[in-house]
Amino acid sequence: MTDRNLKIFILIVFTFSLSISTAFPQENELVAPDLFDENLVQPNYHYEYIPDFTYDLIKERVDKMDSEMSFELNDRIFSFIQYFTVRNRDYTKMVLARKDLFFPLFEETLAEHEMPDDIKYLSIIESGLDPQIRSRVGAMGLWQFMPATGRMYGMDINWDIDERMDPEQSTEAAAKYLKSLYRMFGDWELALAAYNCGPGNVRKAIRRSGGKKKFWEIYNYLPRETRGYVPQFQAMMYILRHLDAHNLHLEEPTYSFATESIRFERAFTLDKLSELTNLCLSDLEKLNPAVKRRKIPESHKSMAIRVPVNQANYVKENFAWIADSLGNELRPLLASDKLIYRSEDEKLDEIERNTITYRVQSGDNLGKIAQNYRVSVSQIKEWNNLSSNLIRVGQRLTLHAPEGAAPSRTIAKVQTNSNGQKTYVVQPGDSLWIISRRFAGLTVDQLKRLNNLNSTQIKPGQRLIIG
Repeated sequence: MTDRNLKIFILIVFTFSLSISTAFPQENELVAPDLFDENLVQPNYHYEYIPDFTYDLIKERVDKMDSEMSFELNDRIFSFIQYFTVRNRDYTKMVLARKDLFFPLFEETLAEHEMPDDIKYLSIIESGLDPQIRSRVGAMGLWQFMPATGRMYGMDINWDIDERMDPEQSTEAAAKYLKSLYRMFGDWELALAAYNCGPGNVRKAIRRSGGKKKFWEIYNYLPRETRGYVPQFQAMMYILRHLDAHNLHLEEPTYSFATESIRFERAFTLDKLSELTNLCLSDLEKLNPAVKRRKIPESHKSMAIRVPVNQANYVKENFAWIADSLGNELRPLLASDKLIYRSEDEKLDEIERNTITYRVQSGDNLGKIAQNYRVSVSQIKEWNNLSSNLIRVGQRLTLHAPEGAAPSRTIAKVQTNSNGQKTYVVQPGDSLWIISRRFAGLTVDQLKRLNNLNSTQIKPGQRLIIG
């Protein structure tokens, strides 16, 4: 082979070898990654498992249900079971989150009236267990009372208070009304229908049906809404007994907490009560849904207010000054203020305000400090830029108190009038209870009697007979 031919042969072999190595790389060579490598793309789908079921399976479960309000499954009820367990599971979960807040009350009330326990599920259809919900026609509360029916069962309805939204009162009224409807028709399904559309419409449907007296016999003669109302209730009777079978669970259910009712016997606002006691305002609103504008009016001053039981002891131990302070709305006072009061003999008594630095001690709270230094809680908070009523031992507070104000000291002269009676000039922050504590043997009732007071309302500058 000539040198020229040998060179051509070597060139061909080298080129072929290079092509082979490019087409089939070795194991230790780097290869571009596959963009669709399943190890690099990890899809994460959050599908909720909804168990399948058939009509026959649901019927088998319904037939085994133990209830005083027995019902037979039909296509209408089955369609609502499908709706609440498949298509609208969110609604079912919403009422599951609320049921433990109200079901114990429902169960207790129904037992007292010797009524079927399953009637508790009716509130789910009525309101979704929302005590403040309002319908398009003006019905309110857990049991959706119209104003006229609410008043008929003793519930007050005005600008500030709507007792249809009170869980206890509305549940008691609903039990009485449903029981009266049952006595009227002798059938719970018809009683429920009458609760929805009124007994007049049920009687009309009975007449149009030729005197039939069962719900499904008069079904076609009832208003359209009522024809869906009772089947929805029966669907809930089934569903809440078979939550596991439909994979209906809550990760964080809502539980009720114990409360205690306290009467303050005066008009006041929930905002003021929260300020004086450090009770959470949103808790007070949730526990007292019948209070529409955070205000207890004079007409309802005997209304009981629910507070968390773990904070009720503090309120009861300090009840006297809290109750008196609830009615005192003071004008904000600054350190530069000079208060002038006119006495009976036309002389001027002048009180200057002094700045005091107070160190918080064990057992102190803003209400106690305000009482001792004759100022208000809101003033202390304003002077010290406090956003809440929380204070800590050792904390220093700036107080702009009246001259001479200090614990267990009277800050104004006690004078004797021409009749030989001792009188006292009311100071900012005073209440009848605070004044009674300053003078041994004096009570609030005595102060009211001596001064012909019909209430505990007093104002700075007012002169009171104290003995």
